[in-house]
This record gives sequence, C-alpha cells and structure tokens, in this order.
Amino acid sequence: MNEITPQELTFIADYVKRVTGIYLDQSKKYLIESRFKPLMRELGINSFGEFNTKLSRDPALQKKVIDAITTRETYFFRDNSPFELLRNKIFPDMIAKKQRAAGAARPALRIWSAACSTGQEVYSIAIILKEIIPNIERWDISILGTDISDAAIQKASYAKYSRLEVERGLSPQALSRWFIPEADVYKVRDEIRYMASFQKGNLLEPFSHLGKFDLIMARNVAIYFTHQDKIKLFERIAGQLNPEGALIVGASESLTLYTQKFTIRQYLNAVYYEVKK
Repeated sequence: MNEITPQELTFIADYVKRVTGIYLDQSKKYLIESRFKPLMRELGINSFGEFNTKLSRDPALQKKVIDAITTRETYFFRDNSPFELLRNKIFPDMIAKKQRAAGAARPALRIWSAACSTGQEVYSIAIILKEIIPNIERWDISILGTDISDAAIQKASYAKYSRLEVERGLSPQALSRWFIPEADVYKVRDEIRYMASFQKGNLLEPFSHLGKFDLIMARNVAIYFTHQDKIKLFERIAGQLNPEGALIVGASESLTLYTQKFTIRQYLNAVYYEVKK
C-alpha cells in the first residue's frame, strides 16, 4: 500500500474538515494514515487514490471515515479532576439550589455530554449522582450524550463494555456495584442506564433544539477545530447553558481565547465556566 501523497491528504483533510470540523494539515499525515489504512485493508482498497474516489460517492464509507477519525480514547472517570470537581463542588451546589427553588415540586437536572464517544463519561456522571443524591428517585434527571459517530452512539446505547474498558478508571467496588457481568462483557445496571440517552449530533450544526442544560461537558471536543470554528462553537454553547450552570472543557483549553461570554471559576486544581450575568 502506497504512502499518501500531499494531494491525496488534502482531499481527505478537506472532506473531514467539511463534515466534522476537524482540521488536519500536512503535519497530520501519520494520523490520517494510521486511522485509514486499517479501514482500507478491511475494504480491500489498495491506494489512497482509490480510497478518495470511493469516498466521493459511497455513503457507507463516509460513515466509516467519520467513525475512524473521531474515535478518541476514553475511559470511566478519565482525568479524574473534573469528576472530583463535580462530586465535591458543582453538583452539591446545584443540588442545594435546585431543591430550594423546587420547593415541594420535583427538582430537575439536565446534563449534556458533547462528543460523548462510547458513553463512559455519561455513565461516570450518572454514577456520581447516584452516589451523592440519597433520594434520587424524587429527581427528574436527564443526561444526554451526543456524538457524530454512529458506531460510538451505538456502543454507548448498548452500555456494555469489555473487561479492559471497565478496569480503566473503575475501582473493583464501583464495578461490582454498578455493573453486571454478562459472558465476556460488563453491562451498566439499569438504574444507571435509564438516566442516560444518546443521539447522533454534529457540533458544526445547530443544536439549540436540545434545550438548556445545567451542566455541559465539552472536554477536548474542539482541539482540532480552527480558531474561527472554536469561536462559533463556544459562543453557541453559551446559549445552551442555564444561569448558574457549569461548562467543563479540557484541562489544556482556555475559553478566553475564543469568547468573552463566560466567567472562569476555580475550585482546588480544577477550572470550570459559568455564563456571565
């Protein structure tokens, strides 16, 4: 199989940018080859020229390309600090305010995990809520996970993970409490699974129909976006956040470069954002 030429790389990069927002220049040659060569071998395609020709007119291949390029490493409670932030600061504050505001009514909590991949972030959030809200059955809680990859959404919805996947980030106690072993996989218990829903979503497209959220997780979703696309994305995300809601992005990301609509908050070693009042 030949190496990709600069012209072939440009064709693929333009397609990926147009569909997903991910910007790949010539320096990302290794990334493109490593993601797409296994797919080419699977389909019996011998050159990137043939691959590009097929990509232009094959919807099934187009879906596979999106799955291949957007698949990101994820595991339960990844980069633990945001989850400790949720457990010890953001959720306790939200819960107290929601209970006061609801009075005798049923308090509601709406959460969005943007670019949720295969669901581990969503279920990690649900586990925290189950552990810190003693009367959670009296709450109206919804956790939405969206991702551009059909394969990722399908796996997240199945809520079944291999031993390797559950051993990354989960203690034996958490695994025993919140998962059921089934043959060679572990299934998320229904009490956690029912708190979550998943649907396909492209962050380049309008998402105002999703409504407002108390918490938005958008960690590393825009690291390969252009500067202008990052501005557009975070400006639109600001419109989806409830007053006193929280936005969490990646540890290496700073929203001050892209928008002035947020106020930075810090708790211990973690940073989150609120919409400016």
